[in-house]
Amino acid sequence: MTVIKVVELVGDSNTGWEDAIQLAVKEASETIRNISGVEIKNMTGTVDAEGNIVEYKANVELAFRVENT
Repeated sequence: MTVIKVVELVGDSNTGWEDAIQLAVKEASETIRNISGVEIKNMTGTVDAEGNIVEYKANVELAFRVENT
């Protein structure tokens, strides 16, 4: 039997939402094995006084296969 576990993470970047997502997945892959998918749940940003987006955040859910022990 295969068991899939899902965890929710928030990635952030000063570059863009795609980078925030990639960084979240990359960081998670250092401790989570068998990542099989990602779902982007929400994207937000911080805007400075001049109207520029200065921080990008992405809420993501990662799915990974749990190894049988």
